[in-house]
Amino acid sequence: MKSSLAILGVLVLLVAVGCGSGKKSSATSSTGANTAKIGLVTDIGGLNDRGFNHLSYVGLQRAQRELGIAQRVYQAKSTQEYVPNLSTFSRQAYDLTIGVGFTEATAIDTVATTFPKSKFAIVDVDQQQETHKPPNLLGLLFKEQETGYLVGYLAGLEEKRRPGKDVIGSVGGQKQPPVDRFIAGYQAGAKAADPGIITLNNYSEDFSDQAKCKQIALNQIEQGAGVIFQVAGGCGLGALDAAKEKGVWGIGVDADQSFLGPHILTSAVKRVDTAVFDAIKLVVEGKFKGGNIVFGLKDNGVAIGKISPKVPKSEVAKVMQIRADIIAGKIKNIPTTVK
Repeated sequence: MKSSLAILGVLVLLVAVGCGSGKKSSATSSTGANTAKIGLVTDIGGLNDRGFNHLSYVGLQRAQRELGIAQRVYQAKSTQEYVPNLSTFSRQAYDLTIGVGFTEATAIDTVATTFPKSKFAIVDVDQQQETHKPPNLLGLLFKEQETGYLVGYLAGLEEKRRPGKDVIGSVGGQKQPPVDRFIAGYQAGAKAADPGIITLNNYSEDFSDQAKCKQIALNQIEQGAGVIFQVAGGCGLGALDAAKEKGVWGIGVDADQSFLGPHILTSAVKRVDTAVFDAIKLVVEGKFKGGNIVFGLKDNGVAIGKISPKVPKSEVAKVMQIRADIIAGKIKNIPTTVK
């Protein structure tokens, strides 16, 4: 009897630990001998950014459910934690360590080079652009310019319909390739729909502080912007809040952020969850190799989110035709850099 109670006590303790909500990490799933162990390191935006990092975790959870992997997450509080967090998983013989975001590019290059027998993947970083081009690193890239073009085209149509001069804005977290691909596409799409439109763009240099992005958006709205596109993670939620406060349209990023309210025109969806799941599946199936995988509209790697029901059906039809034209290759060479 005492032995049974002791075992029960241990089980209760293990359940309690597994359900803990420590800020640094969370661990779930079984750890059987044949279970793949996957580690995820967020950037400083954390899992509650309602977008980029959250989607990475959604992909990790899907892999846990469908592939039976064991998983653990480290949430970085500063960029100085990237190397230690990534290294910890390698030292503990995890089967794959995933970095989330361009800000981890240097860190994962360092760690992947230090641990050549470990496997790594990173969202938004081109493996070929890394200093050491680690052969054990897989870059998960996206054609953000394609979904940016779609939401920009819709923004242009809406702004052309609105009285007054035509102005739209965008708020980027930092001037880095994936952010600029979104914004460059957005500006190009808007100008395709409304050639005379004025495009404003500023960077917050922050992916967390909502107040910074809100102030930038308020400044753009003051200059006449009727649409604000956020490309700044958790910080960008402040930009969308500014749009709501001033009665203009907001455009979400990464996740479909229509749940934030009726002020959301649409969202530039980036299926980070799909990319993370696919990378893990390659490891589980023994097919992992370094290099890059690129996700675009054609393979449903990026998409346009739910469009507000306030938008005329004729405009929605035009946007869907643009989507079809991009997939068919009729619209090419969408800009990827912001001048």
